[in-house]
Amino acid sequence: MNNAYDCLVVGCGLAGAVISRELAEREGKKVLIIEKRSHIGGNTYDFFNEDGILVHKYGPHIFHTNNKRVYDYISRFTEWRDYSHEVLANLHGKLIPVPFNLNSLNMTFNTEKAEMLKKKLVSVYGMGTRLTIAQLRSETDPDLQELADFVYNNVFLYYTQKQWGVTPENIDPSVIARVPVLISQDNRYFQDEYQGMPSDGYTSLFEKLLDNPNIHLRVNTDANELFEINENNMFFEGKPFNGTIIYTGALDEFFNCKFGRLPYRTLDFLFETHDMTWYQPKGTVNYTVDEPFTRITEFKHLTGQNICEKTTIMKEYPKAYAGTEDEIPYYAILNEENLGLYKKYEQLTEKFSNFYLLGRLAEYKYYNMDAIIERALILADKIIYDEKGND
Repeated sequence: MNNAYDCLVVGCGLAGAVISRELAEREGKKVLIIEKRSHIGGNTYDFFNEDGILVHKYGPHIFHTNNKRVYDYISRFTEWRDYSHEVLANLHGKLIPVPFNLNSLNMTFNTEKAEMLKKKLVSVYGMGTRLTIAQLRSETDPDLQELADFVYNNVFLYYTQKQWGVTPENIDPSVIARVPVLISQDNRYFQDEYQGMPSDGYTSLFEKLLDNPNIHLRVNTDANELFEINENNMFFEGKPFNGTIIYTGALDEFFNCKFGRLPYRTLDFLFETHDMTWYQPKGTVNYTVDEPFTRITEFKHLTGQNICEKTTIMKEYPKAYAGTEDEIPYYAILNEENLGLYKKYEQLTEKFSNFYLLGRLAEYKYYNMDAIIERALILADKIIYDEKGND
């Protein structure tokens, strides 16, 4: 057996880093994290560009949660900048809040009509309700039908076609539900109790999270080149390994896509730095009726770097994931066929009692940051409990 490490963790994003810290700190396990990229932090990785602006390399990440355990845990490793994310939709040059809410309603329709629609929405659903566009479109009232058609055509339809390559009707309902219609005047994109940005950035947070003498890290390392499966045995660097393995990478790629590649959507990012203080009024503006990109993020809104005379923005261009070297699988395409394919890969891991799947790619699911932190904490609880129960 390879006795150098008690636990191998593949991937140094939130899932891998949190569970590594838990097992190293609570149980004193010697943990090796294997990371294919050249840096820690996974898709939350941020860095200062040549103009001194802190940017998120893989798209904007805003921390938000209602889970106190998650908030308290991650707060051990960072101070917080008080920040509530607000998003605008650009409708042919007119900016309205999204998710679509009562403020959006007042900006879209004349005063009399907006007030009439507001009264009907509050009467049917109640103030403060979150509803999906599908719920709104099921209404029989002609005024609410008109509102539903407007929101669907101007906020959801083209944006969804760009993001997923299909119309909303062909997307898993859980995906559409992530962008609700709000019967409120709250312009925040998230309504969670705890919201903010790490005051020194996500990379700094990860450096503190991984600062434990029992955690060792290898970057620029492809785990597939180190692991080998032979019948019912797992080998690491040519030697049998019977310790704990937590895998957070793409499961189909771990098995060399032997059943075919799992479908994802990926993103191309275009960064631009402009010689101006601000480019847009909020951190993110969605382009829901035109433009080939889905949204523009201006990072200074997120980070609070108000003294910078320049500003950096990022445009996002979604496309199908082909598995090339420069592409990253971001969003699993959830349907019955794809979940069936995933299940075939998952079944290959079931014979290994010490092999755990954790995270968006390993589980072929969508997780917000707080949800994956919670998943990692719960899995650590389970591993520790099971091991103590077997002592």
